[in-house]
Amino acid sequence: MTRHQKRLSVPKSWPVERKTATWTVKAGAGPHGEAGVPLLIVLRDVLGYVDSRKEANYALNENGVLVNGDAPSDVERPIGMFDILSFVEREEQYRVFPDEGGRLSLTPIDADAAGSRLGKIVRKTQVSGGDIQLTLHDGANVRVDAGTEYDTGDSLVIDNETKDIVAHFVYEEGALVTAVAGSHAGEIGEIDTITVTPGSGDNVVTVTQDDGDGFETIEDYVVVIDENFTEDDDE
Repeated sequence: MTRHQKRLSVPKSWPVERKTATWTVKAGAGPHGEAGVPLLIVLRDVLGYVDSRKEANYALNENGVLVNGDAPSDVERPIGMFDILSFVEREEQYRVFPDEGGRLSLTPIDADAAGSRLGKIVRKTQVSGGDIQLTLHDGANVRVDAGTEYDTGDSLVIDNETKDIVAHFVYEEGALVTAVAGSHAGEIGEIDTITVTPGSGDNVVTVTQDDGDGFETIEDYVVVIDENFTEDDDE
């Protein structure tokens, strides 16, 4: 298996220039699947905090970089939507957020906001003992008691230290959402209607915005958020 990835074939969400060179680093196994961006690319190509893999490895060995509150050990660790990056010595924190066009970008946040991360529930299954396992968009699993009212499409806020659920946002008409893929990626608004498509077709969501505009997209492309995300964008 090669350790490199051709730039022309990287996912559209990767914040890399495709025609400046032939190769880039390949994401390792981990969260976010194929859409995950290697941490090395974020440190070297996006932020410019390191010049090489060697420097990035040194930063990780010194626990100078935290991802969702944990110190990663691999510079190829995939970074993706809603992850929290913290740089201890710089006292800087960022949330990974989709911008227009679907590329992942870094939004500066304060230390309090960096203590937790958002996750969209993409799967809900019953496990042994009768409990319910919730699978989030990044592959993380959260176990909750049976009968607890969480459903696919809802969003959870997970404390990075305790891994407990600290907030729950329901996917419903009137909810504040952001589009994370498609032609409206990065746009924010409130759900006006959810149209359920019979059969195997995608459900369609109509979103209204404060400026009087709006957009229509499929259900898989929207994530329920709260007003803190709009405040981060305004900073």
